[in-house]
Amino acid sequence: MLIPSIDLMGGRIVQLERGEDLRLAFDDFEYWIGRFACFPLVQLIDLDAAKGVGENRALIEQIAKRLPVQVGGGVRSADHARVLLEAGARRVIFGSALFRDNGINLETAAAISAQINPERFVAAIDTKAGRIAVRGWREQIDVTPEQAMHALDPYCGAFLYTHIDSEGTMKGFPIEIAHALRPLTSRQLIVAGGIRTQEEVDALDAIGVDAVVGMAVYSGILAI
Repeated sequence: MLIPSIDLMGGRIVQLERGEDLRLAFDDFEYWIGRFACFPLVQLIDLDAAKGVGENRALIEQIAKRLPVQVGGGVRSADHARVLLEAGARRVIFGSALFRDNGINLETAAAISAQINPERFVAAIDTKAGRIAVRGWREQIDVTPEQAMHALDPYCGAFLYTHIDSEGTMKGFPIEIAHALRPLTSRQLIVAGGIRTQEEVDALDAIGVDAVVGMAVYSGILAI
């Protein structure tokens, strides 16, 4: 399954390369909402909230009323997740909140799972150079994606793995990583980072992995 992404920054839809360099920006929300209306799931990320430099909550709530979205970016608590779910989000993505400087925060994962339906809890496994990245991808901790998935599997309903090294580059997602991660969980596994073609999406689908696509859609390389 292809999952289109809407990344918000400064009140606009944007596409960044490796989470840092702005490459594309759009103000035409109606156009993109219309383009994505036929998809069963859309990913909606507040990049400002993820980086701790602001938030786009009003836009998040408006879009969540119109599209079937999983929402992430700066979500720190089950209370915040409930607000998003009540606003219309189908699921909520947690990232940095699931990790400490020295490892995985299982207490927070368990609390989230107990307070919202685990099926509405997506665990983000954001990875740079083989290690988990947190706080808007600006810091790393000494935890591998495999370790994180093993520890968090009892609590969440899905995993979102982002390969930061190829994010926004359209150079292709390293499918060997998807092959390595797929046996680690029976949960839905979604991957992101550099996906360029429908053939990649189909190859991932063939092994039971869903694909988030952003830059290739917004640049017109991948027609949807």
